[in-house]
Amino acid sequence: MAFLDQNPALGYPLAAGLGLLVGSFLNVVILRLPRRMEWQWKRDSREILGEPELYDPPPPGIVVERSHDPETGTPLAWWENIPVLSYVMLRGRSRHSGKRISLQYPAVELLTMLLFVACVWRFGFGWQGFGALVLTSFLIALSGIDIRTQLLPDSLTLPLMWLGLIASLDNLYMPAKPALLGAIVGYVSLWSVWWLFKQATGKEGMGHGDFKLLAALGAWCGLVGLLPIILLSAVAGAVIGSIMLAVQGRDRATPIPFGPYLAIAGWVTFMWGDDIMGRYLRLTGLQ
Repeated sequence: MAFLDQNPALGYPLAAGLGLLVGSFLNVVILRLPRRMEWQWKRDSREILGEPELYDPPPPGIVVERSHDPETGTPLAWWENIPVLSYVMLRGRSRHSGKRISLQYPAVELLTMLLFVACVWRFGFGWQGFGALVLTSFLIALSGIDIRTQLLPDSLTLPLMWLGLIASLDNLYMPAKPALLGAIVGYVSLWSVWWLFKQATGKEGMGHGDFKLLAALGAWCGLVGLLPIILLSAVAGAVIGSIMLAVQGRDRATPIPFGPYLAIAGWVTFMWGDDIMGRYLRLTGLQ
């Protein structure tokens, strides 16, 4: 790792290549995990209700099954799975069905590549940099799933929280106490907003996954990171969400996923939280 730190001309291209490969895998997670979850929910519901078993084969797994054309089910050739390049070679269309390939594929791959390079630029190629790559990967997967399904799976949010707490045991980013307090206060703060809103209106203003995602971000960014995360996510949600609703011609009563805004705010705070808080304190005369 020290060698890569001393030779960034080699390290950054390696980080970029790793980002493309991981981004390709994250696309699989975004597309397949919700389908696996739905299949498992239906199976568990039939068992609890005592209903007879139905022939319901599981959807493709996340790791083992090969990628295939979503329209025809034809397995893809190896060269059709090259991140970004395959999309360009195929001119954005499936060679099996002729239908347009979703822009999600190259977008997620390129985004992951850029964020991976930013992570190693900020933290280097040691354990801190590796942890930043892990956090980034989880946040991209969670954002993609929330945008598509308005779900934030426990199978991603809870491991992310535990990884943040485990990292704090070795003071990788902060001591254990601020990380633990960040996780606790992060969960309770959004849960309190949800509970008060439900008592006042009888409606649920957000999903429980948002509480768990903020708890996970609190474990990585600490207690002091929660305020900028909440403020940044609220501003981003209000601005970007309003623009998206206007473009789509929907009214303000339309539910929008909040997870991506938490993820954006959490990543920015994780990367530059100290700088942001320092400038804020200087501007307000508190420092």
